[in-house]
Amino acid sequence: MLEKGKISTRQLTLLVMLLTIGDSILIIPSSSTHYATQNAWISALIGMALGLLANYMYSKFAKLYPKLTLIEAIQKVFGKWLGTILSLMTLLFFLIVIAGSMREISDFVISEMLPGTPIPAILLLFILIVIMATRLGIEVIGRAGEIFTPMVVILFLILTVAIVPQMEIIRIFPILEDGIKPVLRGTIPITAYTFLEPVVFLMILPYVDKQQKITRSFLQGTLLGGTVIFITLIVSILVLGPDLTARDIYPSYNIARRISVGGIFERVEAMIALQWMLTFFIKVTLYFYAFILGLSQLLKLKEYRVLSLPTGLILVALAPLIAPNYTYYGEIFDNYWVYYVITFGLFLPLVLLSVVMFRRALSKDLISRN
Repeated sequence: MLEKGKISTRQLTLLVMLLTIGDSILIIPSSSTHYATQNAWISALIGMALGLLANYMYSKFAKLYPKLTLIEAIQKVFGKWLGTILSLMTLLFFLIVIAGSMREISDFVISEMLPGTPIPAILLLFILIVIMATRLGIEVIGRAGEIFTPMVVILFLILTVAIVPQMEIIRIFPILEDGIKPVLRGTIPITAYTFLEPVVFLMILPYVDKQQKITRSFLQGTLLGGTVIFITLIVSILVLGPDLTARDIYPSYNIARRISVGGIFERVEAMIALQWMLTFFIKVTLYFYAFILGLSQLLKLKEYRVLSLPTGLILVALAPLIAPNYTYYGEIFDNYWVYYVITFGLFLPLVLLSVVMFRRALSKDLISRN
């Protein structure tokens, strides 16, 4: 195996939670509210239920393909030629997720924190940290998740409690004013970007030490991360209202700007920025790790770390080119990229599961006949 390290089921739970939160805590409130308006919180609940089903499927995948990563399972099921093509498409999906995420962080830093900073400078500093974590292996990434989780939870609780006085319950009414269709449309981005992107863990599950507890860990992490996104979404609506939430690029960040407790505790948007940076770092690192590990397995390399630096430099060049501006990026994000995520986050694992279950049923049928 290219990776000798192991992570515990506790670390898996925390990593799933952090990746589920990821960049969703900043961008999902706007995206979902755009379609579902004040009922976006219902979309979040439906999305969480669908996400739990999807992540249950991922855990079953690990049991049906023990000790195989997603790339290895694709190769085993589809053979050399078709398997190689599908593996390359999956790796391209990982790469684009990383590039898009890096574009998000550069746009956020330039627009909200450090205006005028060159995009390549931000990307280079960020990717160097990601490369360092990846080269240290999955064990170090797991420990980083344990360190970051208390910080993320504490910052989230502080910000949520501090904004309570500005919430108005009337802003979530009327419920289902336009029927269920807008709510279901708002469910799509939440489900895809929050609960299907953990498909990347199919590259990591072989390195979990207690395989029999993977299902529980996966579902716990999904539930915890989904709860954070649900609270963030409903707080955005209660404070800003559905119209402003839908128009705002970073509603949760701008909510933090409104916090004022006794004229002392205010202007704490840097806290939400720190919270986002931590979850964002885990997401990008896991996808970066999965990409170079999968590419190494596809190329039959003996060491995956040699690909980290060239891949990082490619991403620094690719991230600014992925979209000419944030408006274009948002259009692609909302209308097209979602189906790409569904293809690799839902349909591909479902096909792999169906194939192995069909083969087992066929094998049992042949044995019973004999």
